[in-house]
Amino acid sequence: MERRTRTDTTDGGRDAAPGARRTARARTRITAVLGAGAVALGAVAFGGLSGSAGAAEPNLVRNAGFESGLSGWTCSAGSGTTVSSPVHGGTAALKAAPAGGDNAKCTQTVAVQPDSQYQLSAWVQGSYVYLGASGTGTTDVSTWTPGTSGWQQLRTSFTTGPDTTSVTVHTHGWYGQSAYHVDDVLLTGPGGDPGEPDPEPPAAPGAPTVGAATSSSVTLNWNAVDGATGYTVYRDGARALSTQGTSATVTGLAAATSYEFRVSAVNGAGESAKSAPVTATTRPRGDDGGAPDTGVPEHALTGYWQNFDNGARVQKLREVQDQYDIIAVSFADSTASAGEITFNLDPALGYSSVQEFKDDIAAKQAEGRKVILSVGGEKGNVIVNDSASAARFADSAHRLMREYGFDGVDIDLEHGINSTWLTQALRSLSAKAGPSMVLTMAPQTIDMQSTSTEYFKLALNVKDILTVVNMHYYNSGSMMGCDNKVYSQGSVDFLTALACIQLEGGLDPSQVGLGTPASTRGAGSGYVDPSVVNAALDCLARGTNCGSFKPARTYPGIRGAMTWSTNWDALNGNRWSDTVGPHVHALP
Repeated sequence: MERRTRTDTTDGGRDAAPGARRTARARTRITAVLGAGAVALGAVAFGGLSGSAGAAEPNLVRNAGFESGLSGWTCSAGSGTTVSSPVHGGTAALKAAPAGGDNAKCTQTVAVQPDSQYQLSAWVQGSYVYLGASGTGTTDVSTWTPGTSGWQQLRTSFTTGPDTTSVTVHTHGWYGQSAYHVDDVLLTGPGGDPGEPDPEPPAAPGAPTVGAATSSSVTLNWNAVDGATGYTVYRDGARALSTQGTSATVTGLAAATSYEFRVSAVNGAGESAKSAPVTATTRPRGDDGGAPDTGVPEHALTGYWQNFDNGARVQKLREVQDQYDIIAVSFADSTASAGEITFNLDPALGYSSVQEFKDDIAAKQAEGRKVILSVGGEKGNVIVNDSASAARFADSAHRLMREYGFDGVDIDLEHGINSTWLTQALRSLSAKAGPSMVLTMAPQTIDMQSTSTEYFKLALNVKDILTVVNMHYYNSGSMMGCDNKVYSQGSVDFLTALACIQLEGGLDPSQVGLGTPASTRGAGSGYVDPSVVNAALDCLARGTNCGSFKPARTYPGIRGAMTWSTNWDALNGNRWSDTVGPHVHALP
């Protein structure tokens, strides 16, 4: 689906990709808030709250210029250090280097006052540098720069909640990118109670529980710890990974092997003791499970159908091309109740009644197609951040499935998700709908760069009910492949090397599809000729027609491909579906 360029984004397990946006006038935008996280769009306007940040107020950040090394700061996976050049002011600055699945996040917990306004800024240098604050009690904020050769000041602002006495200031880079620099961090606003003690390390988490396991990965889940800003997972006593969420998937494991895992909690004051251990055993090689049989073909083509007119070919559902096996109706709308969704048929499509549309759904299903409702888009705002909103999501989605006859749902969320609560929502929906429910996902490329991102964690958490992840291989710019090399958008290597991350990160090949635009007008960037999609599928399934990247093994069970949209495909003479559809259906 089309994307726009972001200027400010949520931060909670993952941030939005620079350059990822819809260009079409899609109808809804879903934001699943990450814990206390939410979307922050530029500066925040305030009024009627106690406290006001002012220029004359002192800086609340300790060691803001890194003149005392990393004192007061905690950097994930030992990623941070201080350097004498380049600096913005003084004699030192922070340098932090992302590596593998770590984004080099450095944090500091700062005492603040409730119901107060704060301004946060920092001078940064490098590509994809982020600055933000979490634990605000209201809307967590994060802003970023796509890259600068010199120093650039990032600014954002927030208001604390009625019970908030501390926030965590953070900065980080992005996966597969070079080291970044930060200097002169500034947080102004009412200072915290001077009588309050300095922050202390959090308590140890309880023993993690074991979720899905594959032949090369294990998913762990644990309860949140008060005051924690992140967690570290240990495998057989050695540090395995760091994450800000309460679940993680440890990859790169040997098949049919038992491992001991422990988890610790961290914040700006330090690291807790490790949890009690839990033992998990990987599956034997070749026994990686997969979702139940939903009636979707072994190799399938997915197309998004537009419930709006944005210049593409307006279609009634009955006119969707025959090559498509899964038709994702785009999009659901939000309601005033957090987590709840509804659906409104656009009059621009020319239906005489809602019943006529329902009849079209039934007719497509009679032909063997699956018709699902896509939750996503540009204008909606569905908040799934607690058990109540998760229940409303599941209840309303199930109600729409029964009312319209939808076979399932598609999750196309672009502003960040909370994998814990969305997992609960989808499992509740699955329990209501039954094992035949089709569940698809359409993350951006940046969402699936690492198993520590919220989207990847969600996919692994619901792997046993997941049909396919059709990642968008467009509107992203260059990205890192599974060989830790960066590949340019719009090439066979880009498709195969990024798909490899999912295929080796715990998803079954049947749960991986390649999403590309149906025409040059279907996305802002990243269009590839349909023949390139076929070549990438050949490379992954057969080991042929590869570019410079060739996977270490083949994945003949790969599900297929997806496009945005059937409407753009129709306007382009059906070239995408006529070229890719027969190739997908002929995969081994």
